[in-house]
Amino acid sequence: MSDRRAEQRIWLALAAFILIILGLGVVSLLRDDPDSRLPVLATVPDFALIGTDGEKVSRSDFDGGLWVADFIFTQCAGVCPVLSARMAEIQKQLDDGGIDAKLVSISVDPARDSPQAMRAYSERFGADPERWRFLTGDRAALHQLIGKGFQLAIAERSPEEAEADGGELITHSDRFVLVDRNSRIRGYYHGTDRESVAQLVEDLTSLAER
Repeated sequence: MSDRRAEQRIWLALAAFILIILGLGVVSLLRDDPDSRLPVLATVPDFALIGTDGEKVSRSDFDGGLWVADFIFTQCAGVCPVLSARMAEIQKQLDDGGIDAKLVSISVDPARDSPQAMRAYSERFGADPERWRFLTGDRAALHQLIGKGFQLAIAERSPEEAEADGGELITHSDRFVLVDRNSRIRGYYHGTDRESVAQLVEDLTSLAER
């Protein structure tokens, strides 16, 4: 009987050892896998927008690729030029690093942001149309996409409200949004913060290497 118990202890010890080794392997794999620290936060729904040449653009145009989205309007005198300048820096880093990813700037002011206005704005920041797309479209569809699809805040104010505090007619998030090859949102980053943007580039690079 004692020999059987001793054998059982040996097998139990061996099983525990195997479980520990497997556990360490899983932890190591998760630590090295960017997916483990970039949770799926939401999925970008399909959309129908308009590019700078008047072409129709939908989510399927980005299927299978990585992309970064932000939200701007061409008449903005506040945060938007800063966001676009940061996007221009990201564009250069992607080009220099040979990273296959797209940038997408979506208007929050379609009433004034025609395709032509968006094209002129894109040229102001040296956007490569093959890399960096600028999109506009129907106001209701855009607000739905931004608020429910990307899960970011957007609001419009009266001229009186904007004049009272010297702000903009439209308030919106300064977030950059990292979207993976399956149209899933993997991170939000403050576009006005250099450290946050640097983290975005690092996360984007990690996903690109998978």
